[in-house]
Amino acid sequence: MKLIKRLTRVLPLYGWIPLAAAFAWNMLVYSGAKVIAGGWHHYNIETEIDRMIPFLPWTVSIYFGCYIFWIVNYILCVRQGRKEAYRFLSADFLAKCICLLFFLFFPTTNTRPQITGDGFWNQAMRFLYWIDAPDNLFPSIHCLVSWLSYIGIRGRKTVPYWYRGFSCVAAISVFISTVTTKQHVIADVAAGILLAEGCYFAAAHTALSAQYGKFFDRITGRILQRTGWEVSGEE
Repeated sequence: MKLIKRLTRVLPLYGWIPLAAAFAWNMLVYSGAKVIAGGWHHYNIETEIDRMIPFLPWTVSIYFGCYIFWIVNYILCVRQGRKEAYRFLSADFLAKCICLLFFLFFPTTNTRPQITGDGFWNQAMRFLYWIDAPDNLFPSIHCLVSWLSYIGIRGRKTVPYWYRGFSCVAAISVFISTVTTKQHVIADVAAGILLAEGCYFAAAHTALSAQYGKFFDRITGRILQRTGWEVSGEE
């Protein structure tokens, strides 16, 4: 019980299950699309500008490091209260649904550079290319999630101004890393940003957020019923 109390100081009980569900849905969309459409024809939407962007292996540190940024900011966004948490998480859910449609009906790929040399960053890039095939590119989930991580706390006075600024810079750094590691092209980045903004707006101006909240409140309530705990958090 003491452990639960400590954990609720980091993440309110109402956020546990929907946040876990968001992670599971992201993995299902990304991996499921690869299984279904992996052998299908993929379109290459690279432009001349994309080909002019330099390949910078050291930026893989940003590409991998952003996972820490996402974890911290997703928790921060959910801590803003039940209403804002469900707006944020329902936007994330909707965005991943749209990503799945693109991955299946407009699968894309790009051209990766030949990596030469044995330096640390070159080895890190080889590892990235080994674990991640050049598909599921449009829209970029890396850019989508990074921008959602920023707009979820944008304008929130409960979050220090300096950290909001840092989050914006971090998200933009991720955008840059996706094209300098040749994981994505500019169109992928733009689509990820627009999708984040559009879904966040839709979550606030439709019944999506409220229905999403009712669904997870019901599930969370049933799971916690036997423990005697209440789902806490601001309305």
